[in-house]
Amino acid sequence: MNYTGLIIGAATFLCIGLFHPIVIKAEYHLGVGCWWMFLVLGVGCVVGSLFAGSTLLSTILGVVAFSSFWSILELFKQKERVEKGWFPKNPKRSAKTGADRMDNKD
Repeated sequence: MNYTGLIIGAATFLCIGLFHPIVIKAEYHLGVGCWWMFLVLGVGCVVGSLFAGSTLLSTILGVVAFSSFWSILELFKQKERVEKGWFPKNPKRSAKTGADRMDNKD
């Protein structure tokens, strides 16, 4: 029996499931200015995937890489969801810090 597909499927499921709350917490505590952290993680996982010794590890690193890249988009969408009132706004963080300042041109 070959369990590789099931392992990759489970890893993908877990990765997507973990990145969802990470994006929510990152936007709440850091704002959209932390997008570069997801980029660095994604690029690091791409490099790791290219040089991984096994197909399974390479695939899982690829899944993490592209989940991280997708999280950059979701981070900015999360900001919009907060502005709509769907998620709580962090009262300790000013709306005009970091990359948020670039979005609000007033």
